[in-house]
This record gives sequence, C-alpha cells and structure tokens, in this order.
Amino acid sequence: MGEKLRYSDEELAEFKAIILDKLEKAKKEYDELRSYVSNAEGNDVKDTSPTFKTMEEGALTLSKESASQLAQRQARFIQHLEAALIRIENKTYGICRVTGKLIPKERLRAVPHATLTVEAKEGKI
Repeated sequence: MGEKLRYSDEELAEFKAIILDKLEKAKKEYDELRSYVSNAEGNDVKDTSPTFKTMEEGALTLSKESASQLAQRQARFIQHLEAALIRIENKTYGICRVTGKLIPKERLRAVPHATLTVEAKEGKI
C-alpha cells in the first residue's frame, strides 16, 4: 500500500474538535482583550492623587498598547483556525502546501492550523 495521501474522515473529525475548542478559547480571549482596550471609563486614574497620575497614565497607555497588539495577534490566530476548518471541509487539511505530504498528527495536535511540515517550514526541503 502506498503513502497515505490525506487524513480519514474520523481523523479530520478529531482535528475539527481540537480546532473548535481552540477557536472558542481564542475568541473569548480576543473579546476580553478588545473589551480591555476599548474600556475608556473603567478603572483608570481619575481618583488618584496628581503625584502618581502621570506615571499611572503612562503605565495604562503601555498596558493598553500591549493588549491591542495581543488582540491583533489573537485575531490572526482566529483567522488561521477558521481557515483550517475550511481545509477540513475541503478534505485538504493536514497536507503540507510545499511537499504535498501529510503533516504529522503530533504537529497538528500542537499547531492545528499548520500548513507546513517542520522540514518545509525550516526550509530543509
């Protein structure tokens, strides 16, 4: 028997469950980050003494900038997971886009949105 060309429907269902779980968690985290970034009237420095106000405002701005960057990164992660779900529906999930070979299950369990084998990603192919 030749080399396996794609994952079975049962295997795809396993990966879909993993992706859906990660997607739910990612969306929840994204919503929390966006809520934090857009919270203009929340816990801020309006009630603190003027001495500490400047430092606290600076820390708050830095914290919101970091949260905004994390939110953008999380949005990209969500897009990658959603694209992986489309590949599952098309039955092309788990196939390396460089080599055309199956990406090992261990890699897909760790990085379910992967589109490259480790060798292809590292440029060893």
